[in-house]
Amino acid sequence: MLIEREHFGGHCVNDGCIPTKTLVASARAAHMARRGADYGVRIGGTISVDMKAVKARKDAVVAQSVGYLKKWMTGTPNLSVVWGEARFIGPNAVQVGDAMFEAPKIFINVGGRPDAPDWPGLADVPYLTNTSMMDLDVLPDHLIVVGGSYIGLEFAQMYRRFGSKVTVLEYADRLIAREDPEVSREVQKIFEREGVEFVLGVRDGQVAMDADATVRVSFSVNGAPAQLACTHLLMAVGRRPNTDGLGLEAAGIATDKRGFITVDDELRTNVPGVWALGDANGRGAFTHTSYNDGEIVIANLFDQDPRRVSDRINAYALFTDPPLGRIGMTETEVRASGKPALIGVMPMARVGRAKERGETQGFMKVLVDAQTKKILGAALLCIEGDEIVHSLLDVMAADAPYTVIQRCVHIHPTVSELIPTLLGQLKPLA
Repeated sequence: MLIEREHFGGHCVNDGCIPTKTLVASARAAHMARRGADYGVRIGGTISVDMKAVKARKDAVVAQSVGYLKKWMTGTPNLSVVWGEARFIGPNAVQVGDAMFEAPKIFINVGGRPDAPDWPGLADVPYLTNTSMMDLDVLPDHLIVVGGSYIGLEFAQMYRRFGSKVTVLEYADRLIAREDPEVSREVQKIFEREGVEFVLGVRDGQVAMDADATVRVSFSVNGAPAQLACTHLLMAVGRRPNTDGLGLEAAGIATDKRGFITVDDELRTNVPGVWALGDANGRGAFTHTSYNDGEIVIANLFDQDPRRVSDRINAYALFTDPPLGRIGMTETEVRASGKPALIGVMPMARVGRAKERGETQGFMKVLVDAQTKKILGAALLCIEGDEIVHSLLDVMAADAPYTVIQRCVHIHPTVSELIPTLLGQLKPLA
Protein backbone atom coordinates (compact mmCIF):
# COMPACT_ATOMS: atom_id res chain seq x y z
CA MET A 1 0.00 0.00 0.00
CA LEU A 2 1.23 3.48 -0.94
CA ILE A 3 -0.21 6.49 0.89
CA GLU A 4 0.24 9.83 -0.90
CA ARG A 5 -1.22 13.18 0.09
CA GLU A 6 -0.48 15.30 -2.98
CA HIS A 7 1.10 13.90 -6.14
CA PHE A 8 3.21 11.09 -7.56
CA GLY A 9 6.93 11.78 -7.82
CA GLY A 10 7.33 13.99 -4.77
CA HIS A 11 9.42 17.13 -4.79
CA CYS A 12 11.99 16.02 -7.36
CA VAL A 13 9.56 15.38 -10.18
CA ASN A 14 7.05 18.13 -9.44
CA ASP A 15 9.00 21.03 -7.93
CA GLY A 16 12.68 20.11 -7.80
CA CYS A 17 15.18 18.39 -10.06
CA ILE A 18 13.14 17.83 -13.21
CA PRO A 19 11.37 21.20 -13.53
CA THR A 20 14.36 23.28 -12.40
CA LYS A 21 16.77 21.58 -14.79
CA THR A 22 14.23 22.13 -17.55
CA LEU A 23 14.24 25.85 -16.68
CA VAL A 24 18.05 25.84 -16.51
CA ALA A 25 18.07 24.49 -20.08
CA SER A 26 15.82 27.32 -21.27
CA ALA A 27 18.02 29.88 -19.51
CA ARG A 28 21.14 28.43 -21.09
CA ALA A 29 19.53 28.59 -24.53
CA ALA A 30 18.90 32.31 -24.01
CA HIS A 31 22.44 32.81 -22.73
CA MET A 32 24.01 31.03 -25.70
CA ALA A 33 21.81 32.94 -28.14
CA ARG A 34 23.18 36.20 -26.71
CA ARG A 35 26.70 34.78 -27.13
CA GLY A 36 26.09 33.85 -30.74
CA ALA A 37 28.52 36.44 -32.09
CA ASP A 38 31.34 34.80 -30.08
CA TYR A 39 30.94 31.78 -32.34
CA GLY A 40 30.42 33.69 -35.57
CA VAL A 41 26.65 33.28 -35.45
CA ARG A 42 24.63 36.40 -36.26
CA ILE A 43 21.15 36.66 -34.80
CA GLY A 44 19.07 39.60 -35.94
CA GLY A 45 17.08 41.54 -33.35
CA THR A 46 16.95 41.45 -29.57
CA ILE A 47 17.02 38.16 -27.71
CA SER A 48 13.96 37.93 -25.49
CA VAL A 49 12.40 35.21 -23.36
CA ASP A 50 8.72 34.22 -23.40
CA MET A 51 8.24 33.12 -19.79
CA LYS A 52 4.82 31.64 -20.47
CA ALA A 53 6.36 29.41 -23.14
CA VAL A 54 9.24 28.54 -20.80
CA LYS A 55 6.78 27.50 -18.11
CA ALA A 56 4.65 25.56 -20.61
CA ARG A 57 7.71 23.57 -21.70
CA LYS A 58 8.59 22.87 -18.07
CA ASP A 59 5.02 21.81 -17.28
CA ALA A 60 4.98 19.44 -20.26
CA VAL A 61 8.18 17.72 -19.13
CA VAL A 62 6.84 17.35 -15.59
CA ALA A 63 3.48 16.06 -16.83
CA GLN A 64 5.21 13.39 -18.88
CA SER A 65 7.17 12.19 -15.85
CA VAL A 66 4.17 12.25 -13.54
CA GLY A 67 2.10 10.42 -16.15
CA TYR A 68 4.66 7.64 -16.33
CA LEU A 69 4.74 7.32 -12.55
CA LYS A 70 0.94 7.25 -12.36
CA LYS A 71 0.79 4.47 -14.94
CA TRP A 72 3.50 2.54 -13.12
CA MET A 73 2.01 2.91 -9.63
CA THR A 74 -1.60 2.24 -10.56
CA GLY A 75 -0.61 -0.66 -12.80
CA THR A 76 1.63 -2.49 -10.34
CA PRO A 77 0.05 -5.77 -9.20
CA ASN A 78 -0.85 -6.01 -5.51
CA LEU A 79 -0.21 -2.29 -4.95
CA SER A 80 -3.02 -0.08 -3.63
CA VAL A 81 -2.75 3.71 -3.74
CA VAL A 82 -4.49 5.59 -0.93
CA TRP A 83 -4.81 9.37 -1.30
CA GLY A 84 -4.65 11.40 1.89
CA GLU A 85 -2.42 12.45 4.75
CA ALA A 86 -1.24 9.67 7.03
CA ARG A 87 -0.69 10.07 10.76
CA PHE A 88 0.65 7.48 13.18
CA ILE A 89 -1.75 6.33 15.88
CA GLY A 90 0.53 3.57 17.16
CA PRO A 91 3.89 1.89 16.47
CA ASN A 92 2.54 -0.04 13.47
CA ALA A 93 -0.69 1.77 12.64
CA VAL A 94 -1.57 4.93 10.70
CA GLN A 95 -4.78 6.80 10.10
CA VAL A 96 -5.80 8.43 6.81
CA GLY A 97 -9.02 10.37 7.18
CA ASP A 98 -11.50 8.01 8.77
CA ALA A 99 -9.61 4.88 7.73
CA MET A 100 -7.05 3.06 9.85
CA PHE A 101 -4.32 0.80 8.45
CA GLU A 102 -1.94 -1.57 10.24
CA ALA A 103 1.17 -3.25 8.87
CA PRO A 104 4.19 -5.11 10.27
CA LYS A 105 6.49 -2.97 8.10
CA ILE A 106 6.07 0.76 7.51
CA PHE A 107 8.39 2.90 5.39
CA ILE A 108 8.42 6.67 5.87
CA ASN A 109 9.58 8.70 2.87
CA VAL A 110 7.80 12.03 3.25
CA GLY A 111 10.52 14.37 1.96
CA GLY A 112 10.90 17.99 2.98
CA ARG A 113 9.72 21.51 2.22
CA PRO A 114 11.27 24.98 1.92
CA ASP A 115 12.18 26.74 5.13
CA ALA A 116 12.20 30.49 5.75
CA PRO A 117 13.94 32.78 8.25
CA ASP A 118 11.97 34.43 11.04
CA TRP A 119 12.43 37.92 9.60
CA PRO A 120 10.00 40.58 10.82
CA GLY A 121 7.35 41.32 8.21
CA LEU A 122 8.04 38.26 6.10
CA ALA A 123 4.71 36.61 6.91
CA ASP A 124 2.91 39.66 5.47
CA VAL A 125 4.74 39.59 2.12
CA PRO A 126 3.94 37.15 -0.74
CA TYR A 127 7.48 35.79 -0.96
CA LEU A 128 8.48 32.90 -3.22
CA THR A 129 10.10 29.55 -2.46
CA ASN A 130 11.72 27.10 -4.84
CA THR A 131 8.31 25.36 -4.97
CA SER A 132 6.14 28.40 -5.72
CA MET A 133 8.72 29.59 -8.29
CA MET A 134 7.49 26.70 -10.44
CA ASP A 135 4.18 28.55 -10.94
CA LEU A 136 5.82 31.79 -12.06
CA ASP A 137 5.19 32.66 -15.72
CA VAL A 138 6.35 36.29 -15.69
CA LEU A 139 9.81 37.81 -15.73
CA PRO A 140 10.62 39.64 -12.48
CA ASP A 141 12.03 43.11 -12.98
CA HIS A 142 14.23 42.62 -9.93
CA LEU A 143 14.53 39.32 -8.10
CA ILE A 144 16.15 39.26 -4.67
CA VAL A 145 17.32 35.81 -3.65
CA VAL A 146 17.88 35.29 0.07
CA GLY A 147 20.39 32.45 0.32
CA GLY A 148 23.64 32.06 -1.58
CA SER A 149 23.79 28.29 -1.58
CA TYR A 150 22.80 25.55 -4.03
CA ILE A 151 19.11 26.31 -4.61
CA GLY A 152 19.51 30.07 -4.45
CA LEU A 153 22.42 30.17 -6.90
CA GLU A 154 20.63 27.97 -9.40
CA PHE A 155 17.66 30.35 -9.52
CA ALA A 156 19.88 33.45 -9.46
CA GLN A 157 21.76 32.51 -12.61
CA MET A 158 18.65 31.17 -14.27
CA TYR A 159 16.62 34.35 -13.86
CA ARG A 160 19.53 36.62 -14.69
CA ARG A 161 19.81 34.77 -17.99
CA PHE A 162 16.07 35.12 -18.52
CA GLY A 163 16.58 38.88 -18.22
CA SER A 164 15.84 39.86 -14.60
CA LYS A 165 18.02 42.00 -12.42
CA VAL A 166 19.15 39.63 -9.65
CA THR A 167 20.62 40.34 -6.22
CA VAL A 168 21.67 37.57 -3.83
CA LEU A 169 21.73 38.17 -0.07
CA GLU A 170 23.80 35.70 1.96
CA TYR A 171 24.27 35.40 5.74
CA ALA A 172 27.77 33.92 5.52
CA ASP A 173 30.84 35.81 4.36
CA ARG A 174 31.00 33.72 1.18
CA LEU A 175 28.77 31.68 -1.08
CA ILE A 176 28.13 27.92 -0.65
CA ALA A 177 30.08 27.95 2.60
CA ARG A 178 30.38 24.14 2.81
CA GLU A 179 32.65 24.23 -0.26
CA ASP A 180 36.31 25.23 -0.31
CA PRO A 181 36.92 29.00 -0.38
CA GLU A 182 38.35 29.02 -3.90
CA VAL A 183 35.21 27.28 -5.19
CA SER A 184 33.08 29.98 -3.55
CA ARG A 185 35.23 32.74 -5.02
CA GLU A 186 35.18 31.31 -8.54
CA VAL A 187 31.42 30.79 -8.53
CA GLN A 188 30.92 34.38 -7.43
CA LYS A 189 33.23 35.66 -10.18
CA ILE A 190 31.37 33.63 -12.82
CA PHE A 191 28.01 35.01 -11.67
CA GLU A 192 29.27 38.58 -11.41
CA ARG A 193 30.47 38.40 -15.02
CA GLU A 194 26.85 37.68 -15.96
CA GLY A 195 25.58 40.62 -13.91
CA VAL A 196 24.37 38.95 -10.72
CA GLU A 197 24.97 41.16 -7.66
CA PHE A 198 25.87 39.87 -4.20
CA VAL A 199 25.63 41.15 -0.64
CA LEU A 200 27.45 38.94 1.87
CA GLY A 201 27.42 38.98 5.66
CA VAL A 202 23.75 40.00 5.83
CA ARG A 203 22.22 40.40 9.28
CA ASP A 204 19.01 41.74 10.87
CA GLY A 205 16.78 41.12 7.87
CA GLN A 206 13.23 42.44 7.74
CA VAL A 207 10.69 42.85 4.97
CA ALA A 208 7.87 45.24 4.12
CA MET A 209 5.68 45.85 1.08
CA ASP A 210 4.69 49.25 -0.31
CA ALA A 211 1.25 50.15 -1.62
CA ASP A 212 2.47 49.60 -5.20
CA ALA A 213 3.51 45.98 -4.31
CA THR A 214 7.20 46.87 -4.21
CA VAL A 215 8.96 44.67 -1.66
CA ARG A 216 11.56 46.37 0.53
CA VAL A 217 14.23 44.29 2.24
CA SER A 218 16.12 45.98 5.07
CA PHE A 219 19.25 44.50 6.63
CA SER A 220 22.68 45.35 7.99
CA VAL A 221 26.18 44.49 6.84
CA ASN A 222 29.02 44.93 9.32
CA GLY A 223 26.67 46.99 11.45
CA ALA A 224 25.77 49.40 8.65
CA PRO A 225 22.07 49.56 7.66
CA ALA A 226 21.05 48.93 4.05
CA GLN A 227 17.87 48.52 2.05
CA LEU A 228 16.93 47.11 -1.35
CA ALA A 229 13.66 47.20 -3.28
CA CYS A 230 12.49 44.42 -5.58
CA THR A 231 9.47 43.12 -7.44
CA HIS A 232 9.96 39.49 -6.36
CA LEU A 233 11.54 37.93 -3.28
CA LEU A 234 12.78 34.33 -3.23
CA MET A 235 13.61 32.64 0.07
CA ALA A 236 16.20 29.91 -0.50
CA VAL A 237 17.70 29.38 2.96
CA GLY A 238 17.23 25.64 3.27
CA ARG A 239 14.65 22.90 3.75
CA ARG A 240 12.98 21.17 6.68
CA PRO A 241 11.62 17.61 6.94
CA ASN A 242 7.89 16.93 6.56
CA THR A 243 7.74 15.11 9.87
CA ASP A 244 5.90 17.54 12.15
CA GLY A 245 2.42 16.33 11.11
CA LEU A 246 3.07 12.59 11.14
CA GLY A 247 2.16 11.91 14.76
CA LEU A 248 5.55 10.31 15.35
CA GLU A 249 5.13 10.73 19.09
CA ALA A 250 2.17 8.33 19.02
CA ALA A 251 4.44 5.66 17.59
CA GLY A 252 7.42 6.54 19.77
CA ILE A 253 9.58 7.28 16.74
CA ALA A 254 12.63 9.35 17.70
CA THR A 255 13.73 12.51 15.91
CA ASP A 256 16.60 14.94 16.36
CA LYS A 257 16.16 18.58 17.38
CA ARG A 258 15.57 19.63 13.76
CA GLY A 259 12.79 17.09 13.22
CA PHE A 260 14.77 14.54 11.19
CA ILE A 261 13.89 10.93 11.99
CA THR A 262 16.76 9.11 13.69
CA VAL A 263 17.86 5.98 11.80
CA ASP A 264 20.66 3.44 11.97
CA ASP A 265 23.01 2.41 9.17
CA GLU A 266 20.26 0.29 7.58
CA LEU A 267 17.69 3.11 7.88
CA ARG A 268 15.74 1.49 10.70
CA THR A 269 14.12 3.79 13.24
CA ASN A 270 14.12 3.05 16.95
CA VAL A 271 10.68 1.39 16.52
CA PRO A 272 10.81 -2.18 15.19
CA GLY A 273 9.19 -2.52 11.78
CA VAL A 274 9.52 1.16 10.84
CA TRP A 275 12.11 2.55 8.41
CA ALA A 276 12.71 6.17 7.33
CA LEU A 277 14.07 7.03 3.89
CA GLY A 278 14.89 10.16 1.92
CA ASP A 279 15.03 13.76 3.10
CA ALA A 280 13.13 13.00 6.31
CA ASN A 281 15.99 11.01 7.84
CA GLY A 282 18.67 13.68 7.48
CA ARG A 283 21.14 11.22 5.91
CA GLY A 284 21.06 12.83 2.48
CA ALA A 285 19.17 15.68 0.87
CA PHE A 286 19.22 14.51 -2.74
CA THR A 287 17.09 12.41 -5.03
CA HIS A 288 19.99 10.05 -5.65
CA THR A 289 20.53 9.47 -1.92
CA SER A 290 16.81 8.91 -1.41
CA TYR A 291 16.81 6.37 -4.23
CA ASN A 292 19.87 4.70 -2.71
CA ASP A 293 18.06 4.56 0.64
CA GLY A 294 15.46 2.40 -1.08
CA GLU A 295 18.15 0.18 -2.53
CA ILE A 296 19.71 -0.27 0.91
CA VAL A 297 16.41 -1.24 2.54
CA ILE A 298 15.47 -3.65 -0.27
CA ALA A 299 18.92 -5.28 -0.26
CA ASN A 300 18.79 -5.93 3.49
CA LEU A 301 15.18 -7.09 3.60
CA PHE A 302 14.96 -9.22 0.48
CA ASP A 303 18.42 -9.97 -0.91
CA GLN A 304 20.38 -10.76 2.27
CA ASP A 305 22.84 -8.15 1.03
CA PRO A 306 24.16 -6.11 3.98
CA ARG A 307 24.27 -2.66 2.38
CA ARG A 308 24.82 0.38 4.63
CA VAL A 309 24.38 4.14 4.43
CA SER A 310 27.98 4.53 5.60
CA ASP A 311 29.14 2.74 2.44
CA ARG A 312 27.89 5.69 0.37
CA ILE A 313 30.44 8.13 -1.03
CA ASN A 314 29.42 11.74 -0.69
CA ALA A 315 28.48 12.95 -4.17
CA TYR A 316 26.39 15.85 -5.45
CA ALA A 317 26.35 18.72 -7.92
CA LEU A 318 25.62 22.42 -8.09
CA PHE A 319 23.67 22.76 -11.35
CA THR A 320 24.89 26.18 -12.35
CA ASP A 321 26.68 26.85 -15.63
CA PRO A 322 29.39 25.68 -15.46
CA PRO A 323 28.25 23.05 -12.97
CA LEU A 324 30.14 21.90 -9.92
CA GLY A 325 30.61 18.16 -9.54
CA ARG A 326 31.59 17.24 -5.96
CA ILE A 327 32.65 13.90 -4.51
CA GLY A 328 34.27 12.78 -1.30
CA MET A 329 36.14 15.16 0.98
CA THR A 330 36.81 18.84 0.43
CA GLU A 331 40.34 20.20 0.73
CA THR A 332 39.32 21.77 4.02
CA GLU A 333 38.17 18.36 5.33
CA VAL A 334 41.35 16.65 4.13
CA ARG A 335 43.48 19.22 5.94
CA ALA A 336 41.45 18.77 9.12
CA SER A 337 41.83 14.98 8.93
CA GLY A 338 45.61 15.18 9.06
CA LYS A 339 45.93 12.65 6.24
CA PRO A 340 49.11 12.88 4.15
CA ALA A 341 47.63 13.99 0.85
CA LEU A 342 48.42 15.09 -2.67
CA ILE A 343 46.53 17.74 -4.60
CA GLY A 344 46.20 18.60 -8.25
CA VAL A 345 44.52 21.70 -9.69
CA MET A 346 44.00 22.58 -13.35
CA PRO A 347 42.35 25.75 -14.70
CA MET A 348 39.92 25.07 -17.53
CA ALA A 349 41.79 27.55 -19.73
CA ARG A 350 44.30 24.70 -20.22
CA VAL A 351 41.69 22.21 -21.44
CA GLY A 352 41.39 21.99 -25.23
CA ARG A 353 37.74 20.92 -25.29
CA ALA A 354 36.80 23.84 -23.06
CA LYS A 355 38.60 26.27 -25.37
CA GLU A 356 36.91 24.75 -28.41
CA ARG A 357 33.53 25.23 -26.77
CA GLY A 358 34.38 28.75 -25.60
CA GLU A 359 33.68 27.75 -21.99
CA THR A 360 36.93 28.02 -20.06
CA GLN A 361 35.59 29.24 -16.72
CA GLY A 362 36.37 27.25 -13.60
CA PHE A 363 38.89 24.59 -12.65
CA MET A 364 39.32 20.93 -11.70
CA LYS A 365 40.74 19.86 -8.34
CA VAL A 366 41.51 16.34 -7.06
CA LEU A 367 42.88 15.18 -3.70
CA VAL A 368 44.39 11.74 -3.11
CA ASP A 369 45.88 9.86 -0.18
CA ALA A 370 49.67 10.07 -0.50
CA GLN A 371 50.18 6.60 0.97
CA THR A 372 47.39 4.48 -0.53
CA LYS A 373 46.97 6.48 -3.77
CA LYS A 374 43.21 6.32 -3.23
CA ILE A 375 41.13 9.32 -4.28
CA LEU A 376 39.90 11.30 -1.28
CA GLY A 377 37.75 13.87 -3.06
CA ALA A 378 37.32 16.15 -6.03
CA ALA A 379 35.71 19.42 -7.06
CA LEU A 380 35.14 19.90 -10.77
CA LEU A 381 33.78 23.39 -11.42
CA CYS A 382 33.84 23.23 -15.18
CA ILE A 383 31.99 22.47 -18.36
CA GLU A 384 30.21 19.12 -17.85
CA GLY A 385 31.77 18.81 -14.39
CA ASP A 386 28.61 17.11 -13.12
CA GLU A 387 29.18 14.29 -15.63
CA ILE A 388 32.98 14.08 -15.69
CA VAL A 389 33.19 13.67 -11.92
CA HIS A 390 31.69 10.19 -12.18
CA SER A 391 34.91 8.86 -13.73
CA LEU A 392 36.58 9.67 -10.40
CA LEU A 393 33.61 8.54 -8.32
CA ASP A 394 33.58 5.10 -9.93
CA VAL A 395 37.27 4.59 -9.17
CA MET A 396 36.61 5.60 -5.56
CA ALA A 397 33.73 3.11 -5.37
CA ALA A 398 36.00 0.38 -6.75
CA ASP A 399 38.52 1.24 -4.00
CA ALA A 400 41.16 1.45 -6.70
CA PRO A 401 44.18 3.78 -6.84
CA TYR A 402 44.11 6.89 -9.00
CA THR A 403 46.76 5.33 -11.25
CA VAL A 404 43.98 3.24 -12.83
CA ILE A 405 42.68 6.43 -14.47
CA GLN A 406 46.18 7.48 -15.53
CA ARG A 407 46.75 4.23 -17.40
CA CYS A 408 43.41 4.31 -19.17
CA VAL A 409 43.32 5.62 -22.76
CA HIS A 410 40.71 8.36 -22.95
CA ILE A 411 38.91 9.69 -26.02
CA HIS A 412 40.26 12.86 -27.63
CA PRO A 413 39.12 15.62 -27.64
CA THR A 414 37.19 15.50 -24.38
CA VAL A 415 37.39 17.14 -20.98
CA SER A 416 37.84 13.75 -19.29
CA GLU A 417 41.08 13.09 -21.17
CA LEU A 418 42.73 15.82 -19.07
CA ILE A 419 41.99 13.99 -15.80
CA PRO A 420 45.12 11.78 -16.20
CA THR A 421 47.15 14.93 -16.90
CA LEU A 422 45.71 16.53 -13.78
CA LEU A 423 46.62 13.45 -11.75
CA GLY A 424 50.13 13.56 -13.19
CA GLN A 425 50.57 17.00 -11.59
CA LEU A 426 49.80 15.94 -8.03
CA LYS A 427 51.84 17.71 -5.38
CA PRO A 428 52.00 17.36 -1.59
CA LEU A 429 49.21 19.29 0.13
CA ALA A 430 51.12 22.04 1.89
